[in-house]
Amino acid sequence: MLVPAINQPLTGEKNMRNTLKASLQTLGALSLALAAPLLSAATLQVTDEQGSPLATVMVTQLPATTSATPMDDHGYPVPGKTHQSAVETTRFTNVAGQAQFSDGSADETVKYRLRKPGYYDVNLLDQTSAANQSVVMKELATAEEVTAAKASNLWLSAMDFDGDRELKKHFQLNCAFCHQQASSFMRTERSPEQWLTIIDRMNGYGARVADDDRQLLAEKLSSGYRTLRENGDAIPDARPWDKSLDSLEITEWPIGDAFSQMHDFILHPNGMVYVGDNLQDRIYEVDPETGEYSVYVVPSEEGMPLGGFLGNRFKTFPKLANYYGVHSFAVSPSDGHIFITPSMQQSLIEFDPVSKEFTIHEMAEGYYPHTIRADDQDRIWFTLAVSSQIGMLDRNKGEFKFYNLPARSLKEWVIIKSLPLIFAFDPSERPEPKVDRQSTGVPMPYGIDVAPDGTVWFARLYGNDIGFINPDDDTVTMIKTPFDGPRRMRVDADNNVWIVAFQDSQLVKYEPKTKKFVHYDMPVVNELPYSLNVDRERGVVWVNGNQSDTVFSFDISSEQWMIYPLPRKRTFTRDIEIAEDGSVYTSNSHFPSWQIEDGQPTLIRISPRKNDSVIEVNESESMVSSVE
Repeated sequence: MLVPAINQPLTGEKNMRNTLKASLQTLGALSLALAAPLLSAATLQVTDEQGSPLATVMVTQLPATTSATPMDDHGYPVPGKTHQSAVETTRFTNVAGQAQFSDGSADETVKYRLRKPGYYDVNLLDQTSAANQSVVMKELATAEEVTAAKASNLWLSAMDFDGDRELKKHFQLNCAFCHQQASSFMRTERSPEQWLTIIDRMNGYGARVADDDRQLLAEKLSSGYRTLRENGDAIPDARPWDKSLDSLEITEWPIGDAFSQMHDFILHPNGMVYVGDNLQDRIYEVDPETGEYSVYVVPSEEGMPLGGFLGNRFKTFPKLANYYGVHSFAVSPSDGHIFITPSMQQSLIEFDPVSKEFTIHEMAEGYYPHTIRADDQDRIWFTLAVSSQIGMLDRNKGEFKFYNLPARSLKEWVIIKSLPLIFAFDPSERPEPKVDRQSTGVPMPYGIDVAPDGTVWFARLYGNDIGFINPDDDTVTMIKTPFDGPRRMRVDADNNVWIVAFQDSQLVKYEPKTKKFVHYDMPVVNELPYSLNVDRERGVVWVNGNQSDTVFSFDISSEQWMIYPLPRKRTFTRDIEIAEDGSVYTSNSHFPSWQIEDGQPTLIRISPRKNDSVIEVNESESMVSSVE
């Protein structure tokens, strides 16, 4: 079987590695032979201290200097003007230890950062973009340095909560959907009292840690992280980076700042990428061909409160303009208008990418518009996370329709029906029902997608179920999942439903024809997959990582994984878009963004290099189980 290098599998490594080794040795020999006469690209030659070539070194090229961007009164690029992003390009060294970058202009200067697990970073400043470089990388000197450099998922995997598996799952479900949970920011020394303060603040932000678990969780976090800091050998090692990574390129466009959250985005048919800043109500229109971008602010009415109907939950946040809370994006198939869920309003936002005008569609009911998709009949489908509904805007009729999803108990039914009364109170005086591990009252419809056959599928994060709507007769069917925490979902070309099992660290396929669930373990430990998308043309599922600084691809036919390391530490991604050429886009939407390695959120593209070879690989054994 032939698989493009961008989808090179990771499972079944023994046989595959033999094939790869022979192929890559041949490529490496050719690379060494051709290195001397290469004049069309700057080449970085990377070796270890013994002079041996180092493969799979992540080499990032950045502009040495950037021009000042004109800012508005809120400290963001002036709306409606064209700005230039400081584009960053990342490539990986081949088996010969070489990475190549196209020459820039004669007077262009750049910076390079070289990174490889187990080695010290190397930074080269003020380099001529056309100049070749030879770089020696040194291994980390101490066990403490090796441990400290490990990603969040590795630390989190060693946190056993004294054997309380259910408490750990509850913690991951509620405390790891905004930021990495075991990063260097989070695993510092804190007392149980300090952790309890953090838990209560996060519950105010939207987490749902059960009232009865707060104190116990605070104690486990305090003692658990301390134990790991003192016993670093308990933290497992990461998988080595795959040598086929030299066949791809990662491009990043820095947008926003440390107070932004680049939540979701859409790749538009016009070639632009539209990214939403959830905390600042700004839409970034990015041209991936040039790196130019423009910013558009969702207009708020005078006197509109921050945080909308939820109130200002982020009173300690230094800079905020979330009157709407732009969240998820969908494109109309009829006119290309973009529809956006404003999670803090009872409305939908419509943006015309030609006129740049916004239209607000008010809704008579429903709370917390969340994820949104469009079908072929120009109907806009979206989840309503708090009121446990599915909404639909029929653009042909100009009207909304709402589908009430079943409550799991009488108590939950009463809470949901009481929401209009609850939200009529001032946010500071609202009654708050007791929070339990089942999140009674908030089953939270989350992900949604439209299948090729027109069926509308959705998942309820706390309800532990999925369901579908038949638009022809408006029937709603619910299906219990054999796993907890179904988050976002997508449907493939064969109408199979792919779901991320968040705290179970799995990708799950549901086959409507057989009514079976098939489970695939994530290829790294303790990853908490947030979202996904399906490349229907190529039969590949792309999965967002958030704890391991990676994203993943899963080949449906071969059931093989590939891991893609991302350039910045503490990268948290929650959306994927797929281009016609198979390139994929995501965004670093860590909240808060100041916890990202340099405090800079980015739009990210992973793409195969031009003229890449196709590598023959063997079939491999998949990590798979089937459940009726």
